[in-house]
Amino acid sequence: MRLTGIATGNLIEAGLGSLWGEDPRYFPSPTGGVWPRVKYVIRTTFLAPHADGRMLAAYARFAGDVGNNFLSNTWRADSEAKTSSAVIRSVRGVVGRMGSQAFTEFWPDVQKKILRK
Repeated sequence: MRLTGIATGNLIEAGLGSLWGEDPRYFPSPTGGVWPRVKYVIRTTFLAPHADGRMLAAYARFAGDVGNNFLSNTWRADSEAKTSSAVIRSVRGVVGRMGSQAFTEFWPDVQKKILRK
C-alpha cells in the first residue's frame, strides 16, 4: 500500500513539476551552522527551486502528496478511506519529507564524527 502511494505521489510530483519548472531534488544547505541548516531543511520542505533559479512554493510536491493520499482512498479499506485519514496521511508525508531532508543534510556530519579515527 505504501509503495503504491509513494510511487503515485512521485509520479504526480514529477509530471507537474516538469510542466511547472520545479526541481524536486533536495540540495544541501549552502550555509553552515546547525540552526541555519535546520531552518533551510524546514524551508525547502515547502519550497522548490524553479527553472529560473528562484525558490518558490512547491506546488507539484503538494499536489503529489495530497493527490496520492486522496487517490489511494479508492483502493483502501472503507475504514481507512476517509477524508480525515487522507489529510493525516498528507501531513505525515510532509513531516516524512522534512525528516528525509534533515537526514540528507546532517548524516554526512554525523558520519564524519562517528567514523573519525
